[in-house]
Amino acid sequence: MSKPQDLSELAVPGARIAVRVTPRGGREALTRDDAGAIHIRVTAPPEDGKANEAVRKLLAKALRVAPSRLTLVGGATARDKLFRVEP
Repeated sequence: MSKPQDLSELAVPGARIAVRVTPRGGREALTRDDAGAIHIRVTAPPEDGKANEAVRKLLAKALRVAPSRLTLVGGATARDKLFRVEP
């Protein structure tokens, strides 16, 4: 298993974090490209919010915050999602 990506510098209360998601990705992974875009791959299917919850947990781990501090504010049914870090 690879070392989890550290995004803790982004965990500022009120910050908005945009991610691109690939559900049913074969394995769970979080990567950041040279431009700073965050790509998350999860094994969960995109139904009944399962993929969104898996993304929230993986992103929270990378940010080193509790999953309850992340709120999905945009893109609930899209590949491009926007999360807000709560205080």
